[in-house]
Formats: sequence, C-alpha cells, structure tokens
Amino acid sequence: MKDRHFSHFHIAGFTYYDGIDVYKHLQIGTELRLEAEPTNSHDPNAVAIYYKQTMLGYVPSEYNSLISKFLQLGYTDIFEVKINQKNKEAYPEKQIRVVVRIAKK
Repeated sequence: MKDRHFSHFHIAGFTYYDGIDVYKHLQIGTELRLEAEPTNSHDPNAVAIYYKQTMLGYVPSEYNSLISKFLQLGYTDIFEVKINQKNKEAYPEKQIRVVVRIAKK
C-alpha cells in the first residue's frame, strides 16, 4: 500500500499539558505515541498523545472515534504518528501538527 495516510490534525489541548516542557525536542519527524482513554469523563473516545512519557494533549474529538476503537481493540501498533509541522509563532493550540499513518508491517 503506497498511501498510508490516515489522518492529520493539530494537537488539541497542547496549552494545558506538558508540551512546553519538551518543546525543544519536538521536531518535524519526531515519533509520538497514542493512548486510548476509555474512562475519560469528558470523552470515552479520548486519545492522548505522548512524546516519550510526556503528555502533549489529545487527538481532536472530530478525529478520535476510529483511532480510539482500534486502540481499545488492542491494535496499539497499527498507527505511526509523527510531527509534520511545527510553528512556534502560531497560537499554542496550532503550534504542533501531526500526521497519523498506517504503520508498515
């Protein structure tokens, strides 16, 4: 499969989590990790985004439903998530954009 693109978006809630603590390490191509949060009281489809052990924010709610289902079913290695845009001059919620692709097997 040549086109592995699944989704792309800015990280939701970036302002409220610990992204600022690791901002200098976040570069285009940096790998990130997704983690479903089915017990999240605000959204049972919530999917947190991590750089190593640091939470950066969430997959926006308009994109999280299908990703959450795959993760909750145990397909934790199905996605490859990387930073594809960084703009320190943008509003904090628009500083980091990620791309989600189907991982190569």
